[in-house]
Amino acid sequence: MVYIESWDEFVERSVQLFRADPHSTRYVTKYRHCDGKLVLKVTDNRECLKFKTDQAQDAKKMEKLNNIFFTLMSRGPDADIAEASGKEQAEQQPAKKGRGRRQ
Repeated sequence: MVYIESWDEFVERSVQLFRADPHSTRYVTKYRHCDGKLVLKVTDNRECLKFKTDQAQDAKKMEKLNNIFFTLMSRGPDADIAEASGKEQAEQQPAKKGRGRRQ
């Protein structure tokens, strides 16, 4: 098991691992509320990559990684992950109106 300190390196190596063998690669998240620690693990039974954090701001990074893996799993390992940032989805949703009464 390899704990990777850099988030960008973890994402890059995780995507490479998935693209090399998409059928046997697993992505696991584990959160311990009592410690406030989040551990992300990507493995293909031969190589295991782990990233550990206790920073709340890393939850957004985890959401982006989820979007990347959802894109790769649904569109195939050769899909363009530049679209998986999550910003496109937020822009497509219409703005919500206020909570006032209908007139």
